[in-house]
Amino acid sequence: MSTNVREIGRMKRHQRICKKIHGTADRPRLCVHRSLKNIYVQAIDDAKGHTICAFSTMDKKFIEGASWKGKVDQAEKLGQYGGALLLQKGIKQIAFDRGGYKYHGRIKTLSESLRKAGIQF
Repeated sequence: MSTNVREIGRMKRHQRICKKIHGTADRPRLCVHRSLKNIYVQAIDDAKGHTICAFSTMDKKFIEGASWKGKVDQAEKLGQYGGALLLQKGIKQIAFDRGGYKYHGRIKTLSESLRKAGIQF
């Protein structure tokens, strides 16, 4: 178990959020995890307990077209890349789970670029 106070607070916030947000096959929960270098995103169907689609800044197809300046720009490009993947899977609506992180910086940029790609929250 992590003893970092900030991480424990984030985990508690994430548990509170997960109580209220549930994903279905029609409207999956889009769960975001942010590390110091990367962002990981999963579209989860909570009714079945399956991950429908997952993408991150570590994906080979995402890294191939790498031309960004900083982590916020990287999050914007990931939103565009992920939006295209979700639309290919037939997902147009999601329930956004920010993972207990504050809605600013990379999380906000990611969600705004997903909206621009055509995903509805």
